Amino acid sequence: MKMKASEAIVKCFEAENVDLVFGYPGGAVLPLYEALRNSAVKHILVRQEQSAAHMASGYGRALCKVGVCIATSGPGATNLITGIATAYMDSIPLVVITGQVNSSTIGRDMFQEADIIGATQCFTKNSYLVKHASELPRILKEAFYIASTGRKGPVLIDIPRDIQETAIDFSYPETVNIRGYKPTLSGNAKQIKKAVELINKSQRPIICIGGGIRSAQAFNELNMFVEKTGIPVVCTLMGIDSFSNTSPYFAGLIGSHGYPFANRMINDSDLLIVIGARFADRSTSMMKKSFNSNIIHIDIDPAEIGKNFETAVPIVGNAKDILTDLLEWDYSLNTAEWVSASQHMRKDYMDKIYSHDTTMNPRLLIKKISDFLGEKGTWVADVGLNQIWAAHSFSAGLNKRFFTSGGLGTMGYSLPAAIGAKMALNEEFVIASMGDGGFQMLMSDIAVAREHNVGVKFIIFNNGKLGMVRELQKNSYGNQSYFGIEFGFNPDFMKIADAYCIKSMKISDNGEIDEAIKEMFKTNEPFVLECIVDPEISSVPRLGGRS
Repeated sequence: MKMKASEAIVKCFEAENVDLVFGYPGGAVLPLYEALRNSAVKHILVRQEQSAAHMASGYGRALCKVGVCIATSGPGATNLITGIATAYMDSIPLVVITGQVNSSTIGRDMFQEADIIGATQCFTKNSYLVKHASELPRILKEAFYIASTGRKGPVLIDIPRDIQETAIDFSYPETVNIRGYKPTLSGNAKQIKKAVELINKSQRPIICIGGGIRSAQAFNELNMFVEKTGIPVVCTLMGIDSFSNTSPYFAGLIGSHGYPFANRMINDSDLLIVIGARFADRSTSMMKKSFNSNIIHIDIDPAEIGKNFETAVPIVGNAKDILTDLLEWDYSLNTAEWVSASQHMRKDYMDKIYSHDTTMNPRLLIKKISDFLGEKGTWVADVGLNQIWAAHSFSAGLNKRFFTSGGLGTMGYSLPAAIGAKMALNEEFVIASMGDGGFQMLMSDIAVAREHNVGVKFIIFNNGKLGMVRELQKNSYGNQSYFGIEFGFNPDFMKIADAYCIKSMKISDNGEIDEAIKEMFKTNEPFVLECIVDPEISSVPRLGGRS
């Protein structure tokens, strides 16, 4: 079938069941946009290209599929960079399409020319500069396959304008065969046997899960493995929604902003089973340097195993497949006392953080919203204090998702990512929490929520400061060392909401929380809730004093 390459791109989208793309047009993608105009693929016009990547991430993440975003050449492409890097660090599958100047002029510093391939090489899973229009169907097929297999991540395709306008004979490949790219899914049988032996010898084992569980859709397999072995579970920031937070086996979040008792459990354990987690510095910062527990590390990316901690039993493969193999073995553990102790510590900790005395307790607000949602809903946390408050107080699980920028720590992420997630999950509640700083990073894209009536509930925790940086400065240099973190002027967020024709409410007292929740969830329309919080409230509560 003869058609322009730009039209072939859209045909490839349709073959991959892409029904929604996020983007911002420009001269270098005019042919592609003309093809989209005449297609059934819906396009969402963002207000800043970074938001296109975050929205595509939230949309794809919510549906467990590849998100797609588009930008023009030069500044359009470079504005995508932060969103691409955010997806790469958190292993989120994206296909990113960028326009480029005509192929005959590349390298001559033409108007709006930028080497986006070179600029993103270290945080894309793969990238293509299309030199021959006839290769586009194969490249698109490979891009979707690479993005969604193995350790998932973003793939970038840079397409010169003249290539888009070239006529080709279109035929979409049915299969993919990429030399040198063969992700390992099944675990090594000998290593699995060694893992079982270590588990059966242990007395205080603990499982640490990351985002790899959700990515592999191994939720049920993990749950069955935990029930069979009786091993308690802790999680990294990316693994919060990978295991039911209401399970009697769930201990909590670990790391620099984790539950103090969960970090103690890690240090007291005699076997640590890490599944689908990079086990990087933010998660391991509270582990003793003398930590000598045996470690079983299961991950689909062999580069992550043993990178930060020596591993006794490395197992490379898909978490779902390996957990299925582990379920075939018998276990003879007695963990009742170990699990009971963890639950007592967790209950004591959670009771204290919600009863802690402060006029406006953000943790209490998050808990009450979590309770209101029941067993279904999505919380999208930005970066900063609000991220940790939500991580501690939102009760996640199979159908209660928790999205955040865990690896790169991108401020501004939650507003567009939540819009993308809500477009995917129209009938479910989606909440985006952020600080007053994070909201102002990409607040223009709240227009997308209004334009398309995307009913995200935006919560702004306003303390007039960059709260997390302030806390870090305080911990590092003392109480009088604050610098560069005060917002000398903040806009009236209620007037901003009104300017976008979005209903809003401001609260500053715990007594107003119930009414705010009632108003916020009255309709399936966007809503802005501003919460005035004390700047002294820390990320992890200091339970002996003010938090």
